[in-house]
Amino acid sequence: MLAKVRSCATIGLDGAIVEVEVDISSGLPAFYIVGLPDAAVQEAKERVRAAIRNSGCAFPMRRIVVNLAPADLKKAGPAYDLPIAIGVLLSSEQVSADVSRTIFLGELSLDGSLRHTNGVLPMVALAHQEGIPNVILPETDAPEASLIEGISVLPFASLSQLVSHLRGEAVIPEYRQREAWQYSPDQSADLAHIKGQEHVKRALEVAAAGGHNMIMCGPPGSGKTMLARSLPSILPPMIADEAIEVTKIYSVSGLLPQDTPLMRHRPFRSPHYTISGAGLVGGGHWPKPGEISLSHRGVLFLDELPEFGHGTLEALRQPLEDKVVTISRAQGSVTFPSNFMLVGAMNPCPCGYYGDAFHQCTCPPSTVSRYQRRISGPFMDRVDIHVDVPHIDYEKLADDRLGESSERVRARVLAARTIQLVRFDGSGMTSNAEMTPAEIRQFCPLDEPARGLLKAAMKQLYLSARAFHRIIKLARTIADLEGMETIKAQHVAEAIQYRPRRQE
Repeated sequence: MLAKVRSCATIGLDGAIVEVEVDISSGLPAFYIVGLPDAAVQEAKERVRAAIRNSGCAFPMRRIVVNLAPADLKKAGPAYDLPIAIGVLLSSEQVSADVSRTIFLGELSLDGSLRHTNGVLPMVALAHQEGIPNVILPETDAPEASLIEGISVLPFASLSQLVSHLRGEAVIPEYRQREAWQYSPDQSADLAHIKGQEHVKRALEVAAAGGHNMIMCGPPGSGKTMLARSLPSILPPMIADEAIEVTKIYSVSGLLPQDTPLMRHRPFRSPHYTISGAGLVGGGHWPKPGEISLSHRGVLFLDELPEFGHGTLEALRQPLEDKVVTISRAQGSVTFPSNFMLVGAMNPCPCGYYGDAFHQCTCPPSTVSRYQRRISGPFMDRVDIHVDVPHIDYEKLADDRLGESSERVRARVLAARTIQLVRFDGSGMTSNAEMTPAEIRQFCPLDEPARGLLKAAMKQLYLSARAFHRIIKLARTIADLEGMETIKAQHVAEAIQYRPRRQE
């Protein structure tokens, strides 16, 4: 007898319907799985066999063929355990039920219990798009699946419980708890506890208000890392659509915490400088998201920036511009979102004290130049804000007074981001950093003094066309922080002073 059960596969952050066909026929006992299964899917034979037996059912000792259609789509992961098991039970007539309007997802333990499955959110979203009203999955994944409205989520703890449900012996009700969208600010670090560096705090505020890239340069111990790690405390909350995007990425990557069905805080990723290009950008035999996608809608912090491999940093140039990264393999291409804020921290030279007023640099000039050239000009041209972080005086460190709190700074950032959300309503953009030249012409009016200042800066500093547009976008953010519609000369002047310095 032939049985058909529907399941899902993930391709990047998207889902694809997979039809699990199970045919049981006469012949010597055998169990075959076809349809481009990987090793994890092939091993499902033993998990399914043991789970069926330990759930009070009989595993048929006949010739079993399982086809995962479409056959040209690679199937990976253990999510096909449950649909294969249900297909076997339907084909052997141990269960009789209409499953044509249901998606089955879940990994089986040998005792028949259902385990967590990665990528539930994009797969359930696909079921909604395809008009499939019911999803059966492990009960641990029910809160994540319930984020998609219009889907009937049926959670189960074990295969035996699901069999009783399909037989009508013990019907399980639909999971109705929907995860409420609530925001709680990230208070891991507060700007109030960082002494001095007021100009750097201002630069962080501007960067957070417009989603701009930023690099801090200064001697060791001046507070670059602490300042960067305080950035999440002033970032605006994610809107609901952004939270769903980020949750999908972490779900597919298997990094979504069991007790956190919805990502509420903006990601903050800080990979070590020994990371490979595939680890940073994404890749693998079957591409998975890298750090730039895991920091989508959040912050990618690269500490000790010049220590990263040259090729690794250069691979960031295209994602910084396009806000997406496309990874091509022989099996096909996968596109991941990568709309992140890049924040880098670096020393000015190998010893760290080049240009410092309190310590003498021990590096030869050629060494300093070679060290700074590790970061290419095209890469630096994509950075909106470059700020020096100098040595902190004793008087500032010993001062017991607290600085301005992150809560107050976040309020100004949120007000500026609200202006931008209204400005870009319906376009899909959420911050000034995402503007293209078309939006710059439409939303960035400059008064005459501002135009004259920008013209002089272009001639004297030999700025590129990319730098020209980035200065205007940065000035737009500074004007938004002041609640002004027209960009004035003081806004352009502040934006120009944040430009990356030309390497000698």
